[in-house]
Amino acid sequence: MHHNPLFIRDLSFTYPDGTHALKAIALSIAANERVALVGANGSGKSTLLLHLNGLLMPQTGEVIVGELPVRPENLRQVRNFVGVVFQNPDDQLFMPTVKEDVCFGPLNQGLRGEALACRVQMAMAAVGLDWEYYAPRNTGNLSGGEKKRVAIAGVLAMQPQILVLDEPTAQLDPRARRQLLQLLQSLPLTQIIATHDLDLAVELCPRTIVLSRGRVVFDGATEQVMNEPAFLEQHALESPLCYSRPYCRIEDRPLQATPPELLSYDLER
Repeated sequence: MHHNPLFIRDLSFTYPDGTHALKAIALSIAANERVALVGANGSGKSTLLLHLNGLLMPQTGEVIVGELPVRPENLRQVRNFVGVVFQNPDDQLFMPTVKEDVCFGPLNQGLRGEALACRVQMAMAAVGLDWEYYAPRNTGNLSGGEKKRVAIAGVLAMQPQILVLDEPTAQLDPRARRQLLQLLQSLPLTQIIATHDLDLAVELCPRTIVLSRGRVVFDGATEQVMNEPAFLEQHALESPLCYSRPYCRIEDRPLQATPPELLSYDLER
């Protein structure tokens, strides 16, 4: 693991229609950090993510992953270093079966035979997908949570040092969301998680970066920014439920004595 996987200096980007999506972004993310990237729609989150593996190239400033500037001549190595999981797994899964989809990246890295099989099986095991059951499954017939896991497995199979996730809990039911959070907590990787789910940020990420109109307006402890409802509102964000609702978690609920009338209630009546 590289000691300083990501370094961004003075990064700005303007779309052809004149929209200033990023304005002088400066960030540094260390190995094994798990960082939430939050902001309202149009804040620049997706544009920033697309710069991390060269899907968009810097117009001004620079992005360095490991020791490689994100430039056309380095894109193959950069994309091996940074794995991106898109918001909608259907945008990422395109092979007929789970096995073929997870194999696609390592095959393009040149792996074959036993080395390929071992890499793919390890990636699937890391996301809790049983090889025998899931390998032959049709990707189109999976649930949303299963598709998300297969998409992550396909990225992990390429052994990136940075895992970038765009709205990872989108379209997941509560159980699938909980399982995904447990999975991400278990992965020993640098993770950058763009999300509107501020409860996810609280549960998963010690550090939060807030983008607003293309600028970094906060970069620090998640607990600190979530305790600032006025600041969040100023930047079109809502406080996480676990901060705005008392006793939101079951384990934090107040203990209440059973009312006497219930204790004496005759169940046979």
